[in-house]
Amino acid sequence: MNKVLVTGGAGFIGSNLVDKLVKDGDQITVVDDLSMGLIDNLPQNKQVKFYHETITNHKFMKSLLIKEKFDYIYLLAAVASVADSVARPYETHQVNQEANIYILEIIRKYHLKIKKLLFSSSAAIYGRNPELPKKENSSIEPLTPYAIDKFSTERFVIDCGKLYNIPTVAVRFFNVYGPRQNPKSPYSGVLSLISQSILHHSTFTLFGDGRQTRDFVFVQDVIQALILLTKKSDVEHEVFNVGSGEHVSLLQVIREYEKISGLSLKIIMRQQRIGDIKDSYADIKKLTKYGYEPKFNVYQGLKIYWNSLKK
Repeated sequence: MNKVLVTGGAGFIGSNLVDKLVKDGDQITVVDDLSMGLIDNLPQNKQVKFYHETITNHKFMKSLLIKEKFDYIYLLAAVASVADSVARPYETHQVNQEANIYILEIIRKYHLKIKKLLFSSSAAIYGRNPELPKKENSSIEPLTPYAIDKFSTERFVIDCGKLYNIPTVAVRFFNVYGPRQNPKSPYSGVLSLISQSILHHSTFTLFGDGRQTRDFVFVQDVIQALILLTKKSDVEHEVFNVGSGEHVSLLQVIREYEKISGLSLKIIMRQQRIGDIKDSYADIKKLTKYGYEPKFNVYQGLKIYWNSLKK
């Protein structure tokens, strides 16, 4: 039985990961300030211990890490709003970088023996780089404090892992969607905003012509990748794209969603926003070498997502 820490574990991706870890028979500790996550996302299970706490509380995190001596650590907690990072760069930096580096420092300083630490980075780090698909060695052109923090923390995790012999790995999430994505959150992805509009017969604002493409990856495929890179492989000090390896336009997604739901989406077209990226999708060859195989295309995933929302 493994002892596992999941920061941000009450959130969308985190809680889906917790479900998988419970099935694996692990003892899981979740630290979440509930700024985006929901306590109801977590299973009522004696294997799960929850702390309503921020990862920026250094005293608390130090005590927890030293006391519990975790086998696996998943760093998923973040202020995921790009707009928020632009409005409050230092406050978001404290969560998105400083708190994670502090966790690394406690592991280093107190010689904590862990099996693997995984940091969740983002495809946002590629910025305006026009190269398609995005490869792990593509040039990095971060456009916002959010993207800067994600990339710099990723480098800390990988390079300090090498320097201090801490087994670390990092992932760059593309457009993750699925059950428990909170459409009421200002940090929400475009698919959850579309879902909200269809569900409540409200108007969806489409910026641009709708032909912009994205790599939408279903949350269960993401969980598959996280488990592969931590518990099922010895890979260390590497970074991996996590996506579907395919790209579809927003208009395609909207049309398919209308078919699945049997409802029409009311759309207002607006001019493309400054800084919006036209096309993005992941090269996932590096990850597939470790056994990753996306099991859900966007249409299968949308059906499961829609059914979860109706409940």
